[in-house]
Amino acid sequence: MPKRRTIVAVLVASIAAASVGIALAVRDRPPSEQEILDSVSERLATTPLPSVGLGEGSPPPPESLAAGWKTNFDKHSVPLEEIQSGGPPKDGIPAIDAPQFVSVNGAGFLRDREPVIALEVEGEVRAYPIQILMWHEIVNDEVAGMPVSVTFCPLCNTAIVFDRRLDGRVLDFGTTGNLRNSDLVMYDRQTESWWQQFSGEAIVGELTGRRLEQLAARIVSWGEFRHEHPDANVLSRQTGYQRSYGENPYVGYDDASTPPFFAAANADDDRLPPKERVVYLEDSDEAVAVPFSTLRKRREVTVEFGGRRLVVRWAPGVASALGDSTIAQGDDIGSARVLENGRAVPFHEPFWFAVAAFRPDTRIVR
Repeated sequence: MPKRRTIVAVLVASIAAASVGIALAVRDRPPSEQEILDSVSERLATTPLPSVGLGEGSPPPPESLAAGWKTNFDKHSVPLEEIQSGGPPKDGIPAIDAPQFVSVNGAGFLRDREPVIALEVEGEVRAYPIQILMWHEIVNDEVAGMPVSVTFCPLCNTAIVFDRRLDGRVLDFGTTGNLRNSDLVMYDRQTESWWQQFSGEAIVGELTGRRLEQLAARIVSWGEFRHEHPDANVLSRQTGYQRSYGENPYVGYDDASTPPFFAAANADDDRLPPKERVVYLEDSDEAVAVPFSTLRKRREVTVEFGGRRLVVRWAPGVASALGDSTIAQGDDIGSARVLENGRAVPFHEPFWFAVAAFRPDTRIVR
């Protein structure tokens, strides 16, 4: 199926899953592809849903890029033409700034195989359901006295938690509505600098070149989290917004062989399928990826990385958030963890195309 037609099919299924529907007139013939695109475009423009784009995105012109921002666009570490509109405007996908929590027993809206981001800081443990982050992408929180930003980019499958302190100042993050290499571009409300979610690095504005510290967090199943942390707190659906929590607006997006909706660098790097999930580790000198396909076969892989010896483990039981229209019913893609001498190491689980785009020098461990 041509890529354009695939995108149309996914968008139609996505909007139906979000209970929006497509208002096409009753006719004697099926609607044409252009009529579907026009209808989807109208709905996406008038409905507060995350937009997944209509075909390849185009870099906005400089005047459009800068409109409504106090950002210092004279200072940037990447070409501005690499940044493209994802559809929604600034804060069109609203971050959660005053998160509410329920007990494990009070989180009856979750199912056992559903993915949640598990975070532990100084003995305090919290779960952030992907079914909520799917619609908000950023949660600004404070755990055990540490200000954190819990982030998730559906287009890259990147769930990353950052310490949001920088030089003694606490930053609050929101969504720019823009993408680079199909990855979420965040901004901090204090300086309106723009940050690449994949790396935690400021790429435009006053703080360009600065980097946030990534914390050890990972995606696990709700059943595993509930069993291991019965006294923990769980992000509540009481967000102040009306969204179709539990539904996946990106139906079928995780097909490993398909490219992302938006353009990404090094798209010809075919060492792995574009949307193969990998365990990704990086430092300033080296980057390593361990494919989930390898982990499913071996269950445990030892990685020599940065002079360290790390153990990467995989176990089944976690549903993909980006396959079925209902997150809890997604295919079992499993979960990973990375340990050094028994202690958790920060990592994340992006799709391969994102790794190839941001770190083409990445070494694959099979």
